[in-house]
Amino acid sequence: MAAAKKREARKLLSQHAWITLEGGFAARHCLVADISTSGARITLDEDAAQLPGVIRLAFARDARTGRSCQVVWRRGKSAGIKFI
Repeated sequence: MAAAKKREARKLLSQHAWITLEGGFAARHCLVADISTSGARITLDEDAAQLPGVIRLAFARDARTGRSCQVVWRRGKSAGIKFI
């Protein structure tokens, strides 16, 4: 019998952050609603359908910081990301 995949524990955060696109430009503000060691749920000011498949998330506006992320789902102004 296969073991059920256990979801990482998420921590409620509500912290402001920035998304940068490929090349380190076009910083967009977002709110990190919750976070775990493997990913996070973010909320944008605009429709999340506009996000590309890979983004960089940082808690400072400096484009040299942050983590690369893959967008795994989009619903309205929210998106789920996985750290890569």
